[in-house]
Parts: sequence; C-alpha cells; structure tokens
Amino acid sequence: MRRSCARRWQKSTEAQKRVYRIYRELELNLRIKPKRRLRRDKPDPLAVPRQVNVTWSIEFMHDALANGEGFRTFNVLDDYSREALGIEVDFSLPSVCIIRALEHIIEWRGEPTFVQTTGQNTSVRIP
Repeated sequence: MRRSCARRWQKSTEAQKRVYRIYRELELNLRIKPKRRLRRDKPDPLAVPRQVNVTWSIEFMHDALANGEGFRTFNVLDDYSREALGIEVDFSLPSVCIIRALEHIIEWRGEPTFVQTTGQNTSVRIP
C-alpha cells in the first residue's frame, strides 16, 4: 500500500517537472499570481421594525418549470409580521405589473415608511 502511494506521488511530481520543463523551453515562464481577496465592508445591521406596516421588503425570484421554461416571482413581505402581502407570478414581469401589484397592496394596507430590496443595501423612504 505504501509503495503504491509513493509511486503515485513520484509519478505526479515527475509529470509536474516535465510540464514545467516544456513550459520553460517554450518560454512561457510567466509567474502565476495568487488571487487577491476582496476586502468587503460589513453590511449595516438591519433595523428591527416595531410595528406592522413600517418596513416592507420586496424581492424578485426566478425558477424553471419541468419543461425548462423559466418564470419569475415578485414578492412583497412585511418585515414585522413576516406576512407575504403579495406575490406576482408570471413568465415576464414588466414594470406595469409591478406598479399595479404595489398599488393594489398600498390600497389594501396603506403605505409603508420604508421599502427595502433584498440583495442590495438600498432602502427607500416614502415621504
């Protein structure tokens, strides 16, 4: 068992040496730079709403049916009660459908103070 592992290791190093030698002969001796990690700022903690209808989250999602045809969903959630206020599902969601869905929810529940989108650090305060 140990001999076979040693042979495999020896063969892999020989192959690496051979590749390196051919690489050098063709004058392709470029240094491979290691990837640098991106430094990202930590996101601000989310504010916890204290009552219903203060902050809504809206998000777009997509999936595919069994036949491969894709569809999209537009979800509106109340952050305090975690209630789904509206879900629009269609093969395409033009802005007219989104505006109509939001107007319908605002007519039913009233306007929220904040609307935030998931996946981005953006929030919109409604005057």
